[in-house]
Amino acid sequence: MEDNIHIHAWSCSYYLNSEKQWVPGKLLLTPVSVKFTADKSGEILASFPLSSISEIKKESSTLIFSSLTLLESSTKHWFSSLQPNRNVIFNVLEHFWREQLLSPGGARAQAACTQTSKGRELTGLLMGSEKRLEDTAKVLENQGEQFDNIMKGLDKIESEMDVADRLLSELESPSWWPFGGTLPKAMSEAGKAKENPAASPPKSKDGVIVHIPVIIGERTDAHVKPGSLTLLVSGLRICNAKSQLLHWFDKRDVDDVRVHTPYEICIRQRFIGKPDICYRLLSAKMPEAIPFLEMQFSKKIQFSEDALRLAQVKRASPEEVGGSIWQAGKREGREAPSAGDWETRKLEGLDSSLQPPLFSSQILRRLKCLALETETELERQDESLDVITSSVDRATMNIDRQNRRIRKLT
Repeated sequence: MEDNIHIHAWSCSYYLNSEKQWVPGKLLLTPVSVKFTADKSGEILASFPLSSISEIKKESSTLIFSSLTLLESSTKHWFSSLQPNRNVIFNVLEHFWREQLLSPGGARAQAACTQTSKGRELTGLLMGSEKRLEDTAKVLENQGEQFDNIMKGLDKIESEMDVADRLLSELESPSWWPFGGTLPKAMSEAGKAKENPAASPPKSKDGVIVHIPVIIGERTDAHVKPGSLTLLVSGLRICNAKSQLLHWFDKRDVDDVRVHTPYEICIRQRFIGKPDICYRLLSAKMPEAIPFLEMQFSKKIQFSEDALRLAQVKRASPEEVGGSIWQAGKREGREAPSAGDWETRKLEGLDSSLQPPLFSSQILRRLKCLALETETELERQDESLDVITSSVDRATMNIDRQNRRIRKLT
């Protein structure tokens, strides 16, 4: 159950109204509720769902001490002596409270349908489409590498033509020219050859795979702020609450993505001789983004022991059948089944827990990701073809010009 997963725990004091005293303990946040446990007795003194909270405010107790109040029904809960500080806890609680209120109720229940022949047929079609799209992506990738090699060859030809131009200019210089170099006219011709270098391809439009609100932490847990995470085909974009860019991670520059819990990840880019760039992201919507991160960074993503343990705790219930890949794939600490595994198990009847709605959702996510990557690669190759065409034309003109100059010398 989600109520057994502790997203975060903070040291604080809770005002126990029945005894008129502050009790030290831990404030626990789960995906659906807030709890407080006393340090000495371990007793749960307060527990209420996030959906029942009507207000979260920063206040002061006895007009001096900073406190956080949660208004639940007609009861106001007071928390003080908050560690690391009040702002951090307020930002995290407000984020999960807001997302809990915005989440559509009852949407998951629609996915709890039973297997039908039509559903199995649709799943088979999706699997076939996924296989064909994967093959197409591999062909496009190989074709893109060939285009890159062609561009490198053309660059080499241009550099060699520059050398030939300098040598011909030396031969064309009269013996009385005192500087042993080129004439001003020849120099101007060489300069003109470089006036129109190969235009760098403009940045193609990038497909947005997923966009979620997050709580952003950098160096320490004492400084967190709300923002957003956008996963694109070419990388990751982290913005603040005003949609201003905080950092851009190119897909090739990300060194590792560590999943601490289903709701918290850490993205790192390493450097030699200077500090690493590291962002810690916490979000109620993170389970929706983790499957896409796993597709984009399959060789760089790591799941911590706590993440796998929490995945075991959060087993898919009947109303969660239509959940994310994370909920199904990491259940019981095992990898998500591949298309072939699903087909084999479906035929052999070995695993009745893998329902078509769940696996269809997984395939659709993969299809979306593959389609966006294919679109971006096609646009990049179109731009590469334009650059290759202009480079070939320029090289042909240079070769013709050099041939004319050679014929004049002979």
